[in-house]
Amino acid sequence: MGREPTPIKCPRGVTIRQFIHARVVIIAFVYKGIQCRERTTLPATDAGVKIAANLRGEILRKINAGTFVYTDYFPNGAKTALFGKPAAKVTVGDLLDNQAVAYQAALENGSIKRSTYNGYIKDIHRLRVDWQNVLVSDATPTKLKNWISLLGRSRKGITNLLTPLHSAFEDALNDGLIEFDPFERISLKKLLRDHAKPSITAEMQPFDSMERAAIFSKATDAERDLLEFWFATGLRPGELMALEWQHIDFIHKVARVTLNLVDREETDPKTAAGLRDVDLSPAALKALSNQKARSFLAGGKVWLHTKTGRPWEHHQQLRRSLWEPLLKRAGVLYRKPYNIRHTFASALLTAGQNPWYVGQQLGHNDVECVYRVYGKFIRQDYLKPRLVAAQT
Repeated sequence: MGREPTPIKCPRGVTIRQFIHARVVIIAFVYKGIQCRERTTLPATDAGVKIAANLRGEILRKINAGTFVYTDYFPNGAKTALFGKPAAKVTVGDLLDNQAVAYQAALENGSIKRSTYNGYIKDIHRLRVDWQNVLVSDATPTKLKNWISLLGRSRKGITNLLTPLHSAFEDALNDGLIEFDPFERISLKKLLRDHAKPSITAEMQPFDSMERAAIFSKATDAERDLLEFWFATGLRPGELMALEWQHIDFIHKVARVTLNLVDREETDPKTAAGLRDVDLSPAALKALSNQKARSFLAGGKVWLHTKTGRPWEHHQQLRRSLWEPLLKRAGVLYRKPYNIRHTFASALLTAGQNPWYVGQQLGHNDVECVYRVYGKFIRQDYLKPRLVAAQT
């Protein structure tokens, strides 16, 4: 067996990173307000690290003197596309490359979660379709406004997509590549109001009692118990998959929601309000009682993959292996699993339950979301105070 390499002490701004096939010496420095990390071809030895430290010192002196030329040192570097071109030839794609590197660094230092990083990278890939070869100088407010108006996405979908693009333009402004940020010269609020597709309310299609009965009739025992519990608690998919037996309080009849499974990563609930106690109805308690024989002794996750008996890994796994085939067998119009949550909320409100209580059970930050999404299900006497307030 080979011996582990001897640890090498690296000075500030110099690190050694282990890649699949080699250890690489990396130099870090700030240039034009941007954190740069560039690989070198130096050996990962004490001597190589010393040369890297001297090289970094030389670079810092030239940056301070205003004589540093990026391509002289890193002709094929990670930031060469940005700093190695005249400003007139820099594209939005170059800026998006820089954003991807920044998000990778944020992931590595723990400032963003894996699921957040994956979302950013997905949005960057989508942005490249329309912006990859657009010169930064040609990214005018009019071009940006027209592009946003044609996206055909929900308000949330548009704002998520714009996050990396807006950051890219802010960096371009700070680096002197553009004279102004095009986002500053458009009315994003008006664009979203006029062109965003309706989101939750349009997609919300609760399951009626006949549909639920059809679903349960075609489910296996394990599937039925999972779905009975889900319909009775309205948990988010990630909360359902992350729920553990230690979170079930049979004495007080509540489930303590403390985890959310997103992209195979367990995280805290989406918001502070997401950390909550969900009341367990008789139907939920019966489903849990049935599930005990399958997973209780292991002491881990409550709900397991209904075919493999292993913990769920991803919401798409739940959708593809259980939800889609089951709805097809039951002959029920397909809707996303999130409509189970909508069914839970609408059923409570239709029965006259207080919207504030429903919001707490759902893990919403405030009751406004309940009124906005589920207003048509709310009993009139809960609406009257709001109507009076709106008229005064």
